[in-house]
Amino acid sequence: MFDFDWFREIASTIKKNKARTFLTGVAVAWGILMLIILLGAGNGLKNGVQSNFSRRAQNTVTIWPGWTSVPYKGMPAVRQIKFDNKVYNYLANHVPEVEYISAMVHQNVTLTYGEKYGTWNLNGVSPDASHIFNIQPSKGRFINEIDIKQRRKAIVINQDIAQVLFPDGDDPLGKFVTADNLTYQIVGLYEDEDGQSNPPAYIPFTTAQTLYSYGYGFRRIDFTVRGLDTEEANDEFITRLRQSLGSMQHFEPTDLSALYIWNTAKDSLQMQGMFSAITLVVIIIGLASLMAGVVGVGNIMLITVKERTREIGIRKALGAKPFSILKLIILESIMITTVAGYIGILIGVAITEGVSTLLDGMPSDGPTMFKDPTVDLVTVALATLFLIFCGVIAGLIPAVQATRVSPIEAMRAE
Repeated sequence: MFDFDWFREIASTIKKNKARTFLTGVAVAWGILMLIILLGAGNGLKNGVQSNFSRRAQNTVTIWPGWTSVPYKGMPAVRQIKFDNKVYNYLANHVPEVEYISAMVHQNVTLTYGEKYGTWNLNGVSPDASHIFNIQPSKGRFINEIDIKQRRKAIVINQDIAQVLFPDGDDPLGKFVTADNLTYQIVGLYEDEDGQSNPPAYIPFTTAQTLYSYGYGFRRIDFTVRGLDTEEANDEFITRLRQSLGSMQHFEPTDLSALYIWNTAKDSLQMQGMFSAITLVVIIIGLASLMAGVVGVGNIMLITVKERTREIGIRKALGAKPFSILKLIILESIMITTVAGYIGILIGVAITEGVSTLLDGMPSDGPTMFKDPTVDLVTVALATLFLIFCGVIAGLIPAVQATRVSPIEAMRAE
C-alpha cells in the first residue's frame, strides 16, 4: 500500500531542487508534446488524403472500354470495344471477388423547375452505386431495383442542385423537374462532402440507357472487390479480369488501350503502406525526443542518490528494508516523468484540437490535403502508460544503486 509520507518526502526532495527538476520536466514534456503533435500531423495528412476519396469506396475498380491497337484472331487492329449487359451480368454473377456493382451512363443536361434552371451531369447508375460512392441520402431514398426494372424516371439530386432549383426552401421530394424536355420525379436528396463544383444527379441506369445510349450498352462499370488484401492479389485479379473480358469482347488481354482499368483497391493498399511508414518514422522521432527527457530524469535520480547517500545509509542502519528505498526512488522518478509528460500530453492535445477546429472553420472549395490533425484516446492512454514505464526505467538504475549503499560507507560520506 502507498504511504502518503513517501509522497510528502518526494515533494520535499523535489522542492529542494526546483530548477533542476523543472528543466528535466520540461525536457520530458517537450518530448511527449512533439510526439503528440507529430502523430496529429501524420493523422491530419492521412485524413486529408482519404477525405478526397470519401465519395468512393476504398476497394473500388472502374473499367472503361477503349479501342484495340493490335489484331485479334483475324480481326482488324483498330476496333471499338463496347460494354453490354452480358459483361455486366458476368461481373455481377460469375466473379466471386465482386461485391457491389453498378453500370453508368453519363449525360450532361439542363435541369429546370419553374423559372429556375442549371446545367449538371446526369449519371445513370444501379442501386449498388450508393455503396460504391458512399451516397447517403439526407432525405428520401436512392435508386432501387423497382426503378431499374420499370425504367422509372426517378432522380436523386444533390443539396446544391436543390438550393438552385428551390431557393425558397420548398421540399423538393415528390416534385417534378425537367431535364432537356424529359420529366423526372425527385425521390431523394444527398449531400456532397467533396465540395465538387458540379455534383451529379442520379437516375436508373436502365432509364439512362434507353434515353441517352440508344437502348444499348454503357461506357463504364464500377464495382467493389473483396478478399484482395495484398497488391499481389490485386495484380493477379486484374490479370484474370483482362483475360476473361478479352475472351468475351474479342481483344488481346495485354492490349491496354482496349480496356482501361482504375484499381483504387491497389491504390488504397499502397497509400496505407505509405502512411504506415510515415507513422513509424513519426513514432521513432517522437520517442527519440522523449527518451532524451527520460535520460535527464535518470541523471537527476543518480544525482539525488549521490546527494542522499548518508541519509540512505542511516535509513538502512535503522532497519529500513532495501525494497522501501527502491520504491522511494522509483516513485520519485515516476512522479517527475508522469506529471511533466502528462502536461506535455495536455498541451499537445490542446494544440491539435485547436488546429482541427480552425481548419473546420475555414471554407473549402475543393480537395484538401490536411484534415482533422488530432490523436485518439487510445494513443493518449498508450502515451500515459509509456510515460509510467519510462519513469520506472529512469529510476531503476539509481534505485538499485541506492539499495547497495553500505551503512558504514554511507556514514563516512560528505
